[in-house]
Amino acid sequence: MSLALLFLGLAVVIVIAAMFLATFADGLADQTGLGRTVTGLILLAGATSLPEFSIGFNAVRMDAVDLTAGDVLGSSLINLLILAVLDLFNRTPGRLFSRLASGHALSGIVACLMTGIVLLGILLDSPFTFLRLGPCSWALIITYLICSRLLYLDQRVSAAAAPPEAVAQAHSSGLSMSANIAGFIACGAVIFFVAPKLAHTADELAVQTGLGRTFFGTVFVALMTSLPEAISTLSAMRLKASDMAIGNILGSNAFNMLILGLTDFASDKPVLSLVSDVHAITAACVVITTCATILCLLYRAEKRWWIVEPDAALVIILILGSLYLVYLNR
Repeated sequence: MSLALLFLGLAVVIVIAAMFLATFADGLADQTGLGRTVTGLILLAGATSLPEFSIGFNAVRMDAVDLTAGDVLGSSLINLLILAVLDLFNRTPGRLFSRLASGHALSGIVACLMTGIVLLGILLDSPFTFLRLGPCSWALIITYLICSRLLYLDQRVSAAAAPPEAVAQAHSSGLSMSANIAGFIACGAVIFFVAPKLAHTADELAVQTGLGRTFFGTVFVALMTSLPEAISTLSAMRLKASDMAIGNILGSNAFNMLILGLTDFASDKPVLSLVSDVHAITAACVVITTCATILCLLYRAEKRWWIVEPDAALVIILILGSLYLVYLNR
C-alpha cells in the first residue's frame, strides 16, 4: 500500500511540474517566432516526454528493458487516447479533429514512421552496434532530425501563406523570454530528477502485483508518464492553442520512439533486441491507431452521432482494444 502511495505521490509531483510547461512553451512560441505547431511538436513534446526518457534510461540500467519499452509504447497509445477523449467531449465551436487541423497529418505520419522503425527493430533482434547504438536506433535519430527539419520548413511556408489576422492571434504568458526559458528548464528539471525514483517504484510494483513489467509498463507507468501530456494538452486547449495541443501529442509520440533509440547508451546491446516480442504487438497497435488518427485529422464531415464524435470514438475503441490485446499476451 505504501509503495502504491509513493508511486502516486511521485506522479503528482511530475504532473504539477507539467502543468506549467504549456504556459512557458506557449510564451516561447510567440517570442521565438517558431509557431505553436513546431513548439508543440519539438519543444513541448520533448519536455513532456522527459518522464519517459528518464524512467526508460534508468529502467534499462536496472535491466528492466520491458518496463522501458512498455512505458514508451504504452505512452503513445495513452497520448492518442487523451487527444481522442478531449475531442469527444469538446463542446466549443469546431472540432479538434477537423480539416482545420489537417496540417498535423504530417506530424502524425512522422510518429507513424518512427513507430514502424521501432517495430522493425523489435522483430529483427539485431545485436550489431556502432558507437553504442543499434542500426534501428541510428535510423530513429536520423529520421527524427530530418523530419523535424521538414516540419519546421513546412511551418514557415504555412506561416508565410497565412492571413495577417491569423498570425496575429497570440496568447502571451506575460513573462519575459528569459523568465519563460528559466521556468521551462526548471519544470523540466523537476520531471527529469523525480522520474528515476518513479522507475524504481514501478519496477517493484510490477513484481509485487504479478502483472509483469510488460503490461505494468504499458498501462500503469505509461498512464502516469502521459499525465504531463494530458495536462499540457488541456492547458494548450484552454489557451485556444489547438495547434500546440495536437502538435504536443503527435510530437510526444515521435519523441517517445526516439527515446528507445537513445536508451542504447545505457545498455551493452541494442535495447530493441532485448525487449519481449509482445511489444511488437503494442508497436503495431500504435501504428494502426496513429493511422486512424491521421484519417480523423483529414476527416471532412462535421456530423455527430447523438453526442458522439464518430472519428474520436473510433480511435478510443482501437486504443482500448489494443490495451486488452497486450493484456492477453502479457
